[in-house]
Amino acid sequence: MNVTLLNAVRRYVEAKADERGIALFPIPGLSAVRATRPSDLDYAISRPLVCLVLQGTKLVTTGSDTLTFDAGDSLLITADVPTISQITRASSAEPYLSLILDIDIPLISDLAMNMKAVPPARGGHVRMVQTDEEVADAALRLMRLSERPSALPILKTQLLREMHYWLLAGRHGPAMRQLGFPEGHLQRVARAIAVLRAEYASSLPVERLAAAAGMSPSSFYQHFRAVTSLSPLQFQKQLRLIEARRLMMARGISARSAAFAVGYESVPQFTREYHRMFGRPPIKDISSLKLAASDAA
Repeated sequence: MNVTLLNAVRRYVEAKADERGIALFPIPGLSAVRATRPSDLDYAISRPLVCLVLQGTKLVTTGSDTLTFDAGDSLLITADVPTISQITRASSAEPYLSLILDIDIPLISDLAMNMKAVPPARGGHVRMVQTDEEVADAALRLMRLSERPSALPILKTQLLREMHYWLLAGRHGPAMRQLGFPEGHLQRVARAIAVLRAEYASSLPVERLAAAAGMSPSSFYQHFRAVTSLSPLQFQKQLRLIEARRLMMARGISARSAAFAVGYESVPQFTREYHRMFGRPPIKDISSLKLAASDAA
């Protein structure tokens, strides 16, 4: 565990974190999370990212696999996959702390080409390893750079490139290489997912998504499910439900308004599918989440 990095992140989030415990850095794609108590289950469709856990414990479930990661571990997600996560060890004395970097896929492609990396065998898209020392050191220098506004525009690109290099060269390398080949199945499915994310409230025929991926509909369906563990329709449904939950929490709108806002035509159908995914009907779920947030504050 890099104690210097831990202390640097702690100082930053204590000064900059919002009410959710999230602190954004003046560096693209870099953020930190702080929690002083165990959390409820958090449902998301994650983008490619690496999460360095510096203190506390978190569980992440994708499909039938559940990973537990502690201080000194890093979680890599290489595709837009559905995840259920929960912070399980955190307190006021020892808060959960993590540093998150969104993966810059064009940068990984450029580095992979320069490193003459070979395409990897296909594997899982969520994995955990012990954080490489070089990755932690690059993260620490990014932290320090964020406190020097005059140097930031000059050096941030170089340091982000270095951190991506060490991720590609280190323990996460075999999984990271999946992101480095623009015409690989992972990248082609990602193009369709970008359409789904942008237009989740609309009806999207599989033929249109397949065209975005440059595949036949049958091939696209097969590869989409292999990458995400969901069909395109299931993926879109989860996007809608997660966004509806966010709207009800952030804006205080009704379940009916949230349902129509994310593309549902039937409120009863929305309520059934919401209950199936989150374990409670919308009104009870949002009331519980707001009570938990109030207690944490």
